Amino acid sequence: MASLAGKVAWVTGAGSGIGQAAAIALAKEGATVVLTGRRKEPLEETAAAIKKAGGKAVVKAADLMKAAAVGRIAKDIDKKFGRCDILVNNAGLNIPDRKWSELTSAGAEMVIDGNLSSAFYCSSAVLPMMRKRKDGVLIHTSSMAGRNPSTLSGAAYSAAKHGVVAMSHTINMEECVNGIRSCVVCPGEVATPILDKRPIPITKEERARMAQSEDVGDLIRYVACLPPHIVINEVMINPTWNRGYVGALQRAADEKKAKAGKK
Repeated sequence: MASLAGKVAWVTGAGSGIGQAAAIALAKEGATVVLTGRRKEPLEETAAAIKKAGGKAVVKAADLMKAAAVGRIAKDIDKKFGRCDILVNNAGLNIPDRKWSELTSAGAEMVIDGNLSSAFYCSSAVLPMMRKRKDGVLIHTSSMAGRNPSTLSGAAYSAAKHGVVAMSHTINMEECVNGIRSCVVCPGEVATPILDKRPIPITKEERARMAQSEDVGDLIRYVACLPPHIVINEVMINPTWNRGYVGALQRAADEKKAKAGKK
């Protein structure tokens, strides 16, 4: 029997990238998956892929930056299934104008709401269902920028993803006594559509060396399948060819060469 048979998973940002990969992976383990995102068409494509593989999926399109919309979906899940065993808080976004010299209050609000506020709304909405069953796991997609502030990702994104990390740890601090577990996943560079918003375009070759959506989706599946007495509080996942590391090695080599030239 699949390890998640009979369980219900709510996956946000499920129309593409990590969310889509996670939804498909959870469905293969037997979970009934509720798919949410702003655009219905990509969600329908994810649902079709799940159903073709013999899984079960329900599409619930919504703007998760609106607390009322989140509440309606949670209420529907509770009414239809009477439970929500897994929340994958994956919805997120970024903008091209990330530097402080370019960032506007509207841009900052969008990034913070899209990455942090939406995660809070969804977490708050499922916790009552999980408390009733004394069981449940929340898995949040943060970022390496959620641990190490990054000018590449931008001020608003870094701040929001730091907030997601803190949010997840506080859930464990309070809800561990209710059998609820929270895991925050901090990926490095992943070849997802959000890269299209980068101010400096990413090449096809660079994307091929990055972590892929399926890699992170499989990690989320693993976390969701852990026994109830185990929680992975926080986990980082990166491509072996880490461009940050490679850049640091190159800078060190350049500095060594420059010093040698001065002798």
